[in-house]
Amino acid sequence: MTLTPKTLLRVSVAVALITIVLKGLAGYMTNSMGLISDAMESFVNLASAMFALAMVTIAERPADDDHPYGHHKAEYFSSGFEGILIVGAAIAILWVSIQRLLSPQPLEQLGWGLALSVLSSGFNAGLAFMLFRAARTHRSIALEADGRHLMTDVWTSAAVVVGIVGVQLSGWLWLDPLLAIGVALNIVREGVKLVWRSSQGLMDEALDPETLATVRATLDAFAARMPEGTRLRFDDMVTRSAGQRRFADLHMHVPGDWTLQHAANMRDQLEQALMDAVPGLRVTIQLLPLTMEARATQAGEHHAL
Repeated sequence: MTLTPKTLLRVSVAVALITIVLKGLAGYMTNSMGLISDAMESFVNLASAMFALAMVTIAERPADDDHPYGHHKAEYFSSGFEGILIVGAAIAILWVSIQRLLSPQPLEQLGWGLALSVLSSGFNAGLAFMLFRAARTHRSIALEADGRHLMTDVWTSAAVVVGIVGVQLSGWLWLDPLLAIGVALNIVREGVKLVWRSSQGLMDEALDPETLATVRATLDAFAARMPEGTRLRFDDMVTRSAGQRRFADLHMHVPGDWTLQHAANMRDQLEQALMDAVPGLRVTIQLLPLTMEARATQAGEHHAL
């Protein structure tokens, strides 16, 4: 059974609380800057999951007079907010780690601390897998962003554990804060990627190449089903994404001797075929005779299909 996005994000909030406790205890017991920085990022996980839950709730609202295309873009705010929080957490980790690098301190009770860290990473890895699978099913950037953040946390924890073991074997106390700095830089990279992707969604980015290929293949297959001698032409297609919803506008050129009723019926059949091929797609098709070329409103707007 596939859980709903809201249910998964509620689980994410619960897991974030658990990992805060586990990693906080691990950092306190070991006095490891790497584990402390890892625990600090878990607070970002909590805030991100809560904000994502709020945005997904808004995105599920139906279209209304003020938002005729729906509220799907709310998920992009979640992704961008999470990216900003990640960068903020990384800056805090960098500041504390540099202080510890200048004044190294010994590590303590590593056995229990590492065990708690590994346990919390297991929770995060399992949840991230569930989020990625649900993100593909629901086409949710909020779930994907939360999953990517959790996987960053998993790899961060793995690096911290390796570093602590290295400190124990070598006796180099400076290795722990140095690794924490590396963790912070990696977190910054992930945060910047999330902010960039959310900005592209808010700017009405076109559909991805794979989805566009599916749309074009559906149009070709539909035209091929026409009786021999009947020709259709499609052009001026413009697409965009808005959270879980996807949009496509195009022109459908039909024989000039078709009745308006027949042309409208063909258009309805094509719209249904496209929506069946690409779930979540909303299609707007303008009918034109084959002999007419539409006038582009902007340079480069004509796209023959």
